Amino acid sequence: MKAVILAAGEGKRCRPLTLTRSKVMLPVANKPILEHIINALVKNDIKEIILVVGYKKERIMDYFEDGINFGVKIKYVEQKAQIGTAHAILQARDLIGKDDEKFVVVNGDNIIGPDAIADLIIGEEGDATLLTCKKDNVSGYGVIVAKGKKVVEIIEKPKTLVSHLINTGIYLFKSDIFDMIEKTSISTTGEYAITDTLQMMIDEGMPVTTAITNAEWLDAAYSWNLLEANTIVLGDFETDISKAKIEDSVSIKGSVSIGRNTTIRSGSYIVGPVVIGDNCDIGPNVVILPSTSIGNNVSVASFTYIKNSILMNDIRIGTHSNISSSVVGSNVTTGPNFITEEGEKLIIILENELHEAGKLGTVIGDDTDIGGNVLVRAGKMVSSNCRISSGKTISEDVPTNALIN
Repeated sequence: MKAVILAAGEGKRCRPLTLTRSKVMLPVANKPILEHIINALVKNDIKEIILVVGYKKERIMDYFEDGINFGVKIKYVEQKAQIGTAHAILQARDLIGKDDEKFVVVNGDNIIGPDAIADLIIGEEGDATLLTCKKDNVSGYGVIVAKGKKVVEIIEKPKTLVSHLINTGIYLFKSDIFDMIEKTSISTTGEYAITDTLQMMIDEGMPVTTAITNAEWLDAAYSWNLLEANTIVLGDFETDISKAKIEDSVSIKGSVSIGRNTTIRSGSYIVGPVVIGDNCDIGPNVVILPSTSIGNNVSVASFTYIKNSILMNDIRIGTHSNISSSVVGSNVTTGPNFITEEGEKLIIILENELHEAGKLGTVIGDDTDIGGNVLVRAGKMVSSNCRISSGKTISEDVPTNALIN
């Protein structure tokens, strides 16, 4: 069986992190989201993958190449204009052979456990099968109305509660889905949506069914959702510190994975689940608390405290800093006493819309340089390629290329 992974979009709601990479390449537990998806497919013996790419496609293709290092065979097809999921799937038509009776379609920006894929494959019965899961709060999701396994209606972001069953965006299709996509009309948003194709199939009396999963699935719609995803994925990690240099008087508790050529200096205290990459220099006297991922080539100076955060590659954190519930992009440098204030149920403005973040410190884009004694207020974001002088308090979002003296 083959899988089509949709990886062409930018992920605007994850800016500023997606200004320099596509959403599928955002790291969770030190691996791109897309890599976690590929691993889930491999565990279901799905090793022929078609990647539909578009935005920042070179970064995806350079990382995964032909897939051999990930135990798969990858072919690429480009969606030159991001005009909907149905249009994206259609791009893979020439790579899905007529002998391929069924194939899986997965969104490349979701955290998916292997058991979720298994539930879809085992549960399929119709011409098209949707993987669904139950949620108490269904706002912002596509909702499925079903009678038994038969899908009756697909409702995008309903304003009233009609069902607790949501569409995960994971499908099992037969190859004749491409003919149905070509018959699909463009939506009011100017896109060709696969849910419109499926609703057309339902209306024409074709069997569209649902498979329900209780397995791991998370839509990391916003940058702060990466923290939740990080916590979920780190829960499966096991302790591996054999490749690291651990100095005397270091305390390590729980599941902690540390990469090659990384030094943990004396007096440091680490409580897992935590993952630290290769070629890092941590401490002395650094505290790293659960649900933290630290990438490759990162240095964290003495007396710094980090918890529930994602630090990407090539970062330098100054001494006596405090980073909580934050996502820090690649190639960021901070001076001493850098503080991220943490808040709960914050109202964040994105694209002139209000969104609620459950718990968040800050999100910092790539290639940003922050001076000493800088405080970032809870929920305020710093974009890419910014320069912030020492002694500043950041009380508003900082735009791309900003210089704050």
